[in-house]
Amino acid sequence: MKSRLEIYNIRTKERKIISEFNYLIEAPNWSADGNFLIYNSQGKIYRYDLDNGISTEIFTDYVNQCNNDHVLSPDGNEIAVSHNVKEDGLSRIYIVPFNGGIPRLITPLAPSYLHGWSPDGKTLAYCAERNGEFDIYTISVAGGNEIRLTDSVGLNDGPEYDSTGEYIWYNSVRTGIMQVWRMKADGTEQTQITFDSEWNIWFPHVSPDKKHVVMLAYHKNDVKPYEHVPNKNVELRLLDVQTGAIETIVKLFGGQGTINVNSWAPDSEQFAFVSYEV
Repeated sequence: MKSRLEIYNIRTKERKIISEFNYLIEAPNWSADGNFLIYNSQGKIYRYDLDNGISTEIFTDYVNQCNNDHVLSPDGNEIAVSHNVKEDGLSRIYIVPFNGGIPRLITPLAPSYLHGWSPDGKTLAYCAERNGEFDIYTISVAGGNEIRLTDSVGLNDGPEYDSTGEYIWYNSVRTGIMQVWRMKADGTEQTQITFDSEWNIWFPHVSPDKKHVVMLAYHKNDVKPYEHVPNKNVELRLLDVQTGAIETIVKLFGGQGTINVNSWAPDSEQFAFVSYEV
């Protein structure tokens, strides 16, 4: 497996490989100061410095089976990760100091897969299976009781706040094919955004200026509507929020691990993603 860490510029339409790895890496985040990317590999979390191309492991102590659902705090001081707990193999969410340290458990209930951190720093949004249904929940960064925001049958996933915290963007299979939706941060006004009968569309990531959303698309013949698997020919698509226009900007071999979490640069012109070669 070869992984290519790439950057796409929506203004210049340039696609650039910035590093290659002879093993699996997944799901870049871009730091708010623009200086580095975060990715996961082999259960660990790494920082990739854009100025020198050096990767450094972030110490997360016993949380060492991290999957590709991780998000930096708005102030950059912490990172929240989803870790597959040894005892039952299920994912739970933890928060760790960004410079490394002892994790604190946020979601005792499992499985829970992190996707969003509110811009005020107070709340996490995540996908969780409870009683056989996958829905979107929020919880305080201090822990406590979780709040269920969706209750439709089938998978609801990928919840992510916009930069003002007004809306949560997500994907839902409730119409029979995976599409992008948006709702108010309290779960009201659940509204379908994409309407594509040929493609399953996943993981809407909102640019900091809220003008664009990048999304991952699988052809319906390649996956079941609820699957986001690796090693498929997929597309990255760009939604113009104001006009509603959607265009395919990148075609690649990937899927799971390519762009599971928000990877926009603070300038709203670039985002990072991973492509693969088997």
